[in-house]
Amino acid sequence: MKIIVNLLILIIGLLLLSACGNENKKTAGNSPQQNGVENSPEKDEWIQRYNLEHQKKFTSQRTPCDTIALEEFVLDNYPDGTYLVNFDKTSTYSLSKPAVIYYGKNRNFIFAVIAKSRPGERLIETKNIVGYDQSFIDLDSTDLGTAFFFLTLFECNNGNFSIIWETPIPSHGGFNRLTLKTWRSKNIPFIEVNFHYGRGIGHINYNYFLIDGLKKEPHLLMTYEGINFKRTIANVNNDLYPDYFEYIFYDLGNRVFSKDSVAFIWDKKDSVYVNTRNHRQTRLY
Repeated sequence: MKIIVNLLILIIGLLLLSACGNENKKTAGNSPQQNGVENSPEKDEWIQRYNLEHQKKFTSQRTPCDTIALEEFVLDNYPDGTYLVNFDKTSTYSLSKPAVIYYGKNRNFIFAVIAKSRPGERLIETKNIVGYDQSFIDLDSTDLGTAFFFLTLFECNNGNFSIIWETPIPSHGGFNRLTLKTWRSKNIPFIEVNFHYGRGIGHINYNYFLIDGLKKEPHLLMTYEGINFKRTIANVNNDLYPDYFEYIFYDLGNRVFSKDSVAFIWDKKDSVYVNTRNHRQTRLY
């Protein structure tokens, strides 16, 4: 009789252990990676709205089209996984600031950098696309989601936003800052969007020139500088479009230097930059 009772206890114990094992497998299957915000648009939106309400409570002075209102507009009107990007931090303990520039006499125009997630992939996270380390994301972009950057001009009328234009920024990570500048040769304003470029130990600037005024989509010219590459804005043929000099570098093993440069000018007819020494070599921007 004792043997039968012991066998029953053993069988019941094994069944309980098996049930617990199956439950643990189910729990393990729902890993944090699968249940994270990056895989749940609903959870991501909830967190964004919670943070916005938190910002509203602790902001003493509000204006009709401030950055909180702009963030809310992006959340309400853009697809899931779209964010108003922040500047890179200037120091470890500094606060991140939204990448926006208020422009115009009444500050009713707003330049902003927006990042969108690629449809069908996990949602991007802004911490993975801003800063020097994130300039390497092109090597592993699909695992962290692919970000598509856009420079966007918003207009504020009676507290309401409207999109004037939106133009792509050809980079996926490493955003640093946004700056309003003036091309002195023609007194034309342009927006410089600066990205870190860790692989080349340098930076890349995407310069958007307001050739046809504020409300027309801008003209893009890319410049950059690193240990063995450099491109600078120039005025070669004295038209309204900026040109550039591409510097030629020589590597002697113990030192790298540049002793020559090639001018590229904008061909308005074909909408490309053309090498003045070799017209068959062109660049889109």
